[in-house]
Amino acid sequence: MIRVDLHIHTKYSSDGSIDPKSIVDQLYGHPSIKAIAITDHNTLEGYHKVRELASAYKDILIIPGVEVSTSEGDIIILGTEELPHTPWSAQSVISFARERGGLLVVPHPYRAYGLGDSAKNYDFDAVEVLNGASTTQVNKLAENLSKTMGLPGLAGSDAHQINELWAVYTEVQASSDIDEILKAIKKGLVRIASTGKSIHF
Repeated sequence: MIRVDLHIHTKYSSDGSIDPKSIVDQLYGHPSIKAIAITDHNTLEGYHKVRELASAYKDILIIPGVEVSTSEGDIIILGTEELPHTPWSAQSVISFARERGGLLVVPHPYRAYGLGDSAKNYDFDAVEVLNGASTTQVNKLAENLSKTMGLPGLAGSDAHQINELWAVYTEVQASSDIDEILKAIKKGLVRIASTGKSIHF
């Protein structure tokens, strides 16, 4: 079992401020969360910086990801180090991810830039049902969506500032291997959890 924060932004997101080195230092020092997905808005630059810094440590894992701003709403792709070709529509981004074996997540469906009920019209692998930056009510709507779609529910802090890291996480029944983690998520071998607060170092 591994604990993963599946939704983190760095300063390479236009609305983010977290330095990649701070993320790696905090992840290395965290007592239980040892894997993260970097999901910057429309760029993989932050992921590459974090992965480079994290390569010095054996016991932490950085999953490639991106949060793509499509015309219908945001979509997270996990497991690919490429950006889809523009223009970005929900269907073109999904097709791109499918061709490359990426995992598709509906992030914060009922918040600003979320897909909302239209997510039901597309082929996703999971729904973010516990978003650290969303209200309980909004997360509950996302949980209902995941049940309606018959998809696993995931948790991600959606941290944009350093004090928002590690608020929530997903337990995945897998070892510290990216492919194994993504396969386990697709199978629904997950459990969401909240720390109740951010952890400061």
